[in-house]
Amino acid sequence: EKFKEINEAYATLSDQDKRRRYDTFGHAEGPQGFEGFGQGFGDIFNDIFDDFFGGRQGGHRVTRGPDIEYRLSLAFEDAINGKEVSLKIPRWEICKECRGSGAKSPDHIKTCLSCKGAGQLRFQQGFFTINKTCGRCRGTGHTITAFCPTCRGQQRVQTERVLNLHIPAGVETGTRLRLANEGEPGENGGPPGDLYVLIHVAPHQTFTRKGNDIVCEVPISFAAAALGAKVKVPTLKGDGAVIKIPSGTQHDKIFRLKGLGAPSLRGNGTGDQLIRVKVEIPTKLTPKQKELLEEYARSSGESLDHEGGILSKMKNMFE
Repeated sequence: EKFKEINEAYATLSDQDKRRRYDTFGHAEGPQGFEGFGQGFGDIFNDIFDDFFGGRQGGHRVTRGPDIEYRLSLAFEDAINGKEVSLKIPRWEICKECRGSGAKSPDHIKTCLSCKGAGQLRFQQGFFTINKTCGRCRGTGHTITAFCPTCRGQQRVQTERVLNLHIPAGVETGTRLRLANEGEPGENGGPPGDLYVLIHVAPHQTFTRKGNDIVCEVPISFAAAALGAKVKVPTLKGDGAVIKIPSGTQHDKIFRLKGLGAPSLRGNGTGDQLIRVKVEIPTKLTPKQKELLEEYARSSGESLDHEGGILSKMKNMFE
């Protein structure tokens, strides 16, 4: 396929009219005569010269190592407050025994007899002199007569590396933390890849998160909602906080504790803690409690029939 493209490219450059159109339109396709090339005309020449004239040096090509993704589960509190963790990362590393050569010793590394150490084979094809990666040594320029007993010629060994990582306060599910150069090693002296730690936050039995705010639900009695009270609520920091419930508080009323939410990863301050109160209606009443409620209903002009009584109305309000 490459030789076909070479011949078509040569035919284009040899034709004065086609060459003029190429000079006019550059990398863009001309109005006619260029549809036969599946990619940009200039890109064909780039690929040709890369593949055959040394642009890609086979095994000598310096390549960056692959990235690694590590999934880390965190407790809800640790995601909000931050934490220091130790990670055991399985990855490939350069073999220390052979220093990445893959050979048992330096004496077992021989110059490739096919390419004479060049890593490429050169031959003539039409008007072009073409370099091709040596198939015997795979472009390295040498062959190995005895492999390293540790890595068995693979040049790398699989290890488990321990890394200490600071989890910043405020991470959430989906947050990715990047550790530069902690990925797989590169090839032929190339830089290593990066390590990406993907965060998953476990659900909490009391709190949920909404942006940088955290939310919890606190039950209060009908009497506390009607008369007012002071209620202790849980918090992620400290031993909790006391909030004042004013008289006449309605079901699902939200109270706010400033600055007790999650810190912003972008440094835009800290969220709040939202407390949603749930007014609990009594399901069983003592005779005395029933008498007092009936008295309250009569003084308020409320009907005491089963369908429209005050208890029925209160239950309907909070369903």
